[in-house]
Amino acid sequence: MPLYEIETESHIIITWADNEESAREVVADAYPQDDVLRLTKRPRDTWVISKGVLGLSTKTIDPCAVARECLNRSAGDKVNAIRLYRMETGSDLENARKAIESNMVLGW
Repeated sequence: MPLYEIETESHIIITWADNEESAREVVADAYPQDDVLRLTKRPRDTWVISKGVLGLSTKTIDPCAVARECLNRSAGDKVNAIRLYRMETGSDLENARKAIESNMVLGW
């Protein structure tokens, strides 16, 4: 049975259904006041939500340790270290630059 992602104005519903019409019926039964804005048949039969994206991860990241590791991996190349830091942390360019430069000053 395929997995469908259904978006309404108020909800995102993930459900298994035999076909698109059955998926629409799920919304009509559960939320009759909602109109379907988007209905997508998922390419796989599982759904994954990253806890980090939702801000639910319990792992704390030491930005200085990450910056120092990025500087180490880039052999001190600031531009490459900034790129690595952005990939590791998801930081924007300005925050990554500040983290790398401040750790360069500290003698990573």
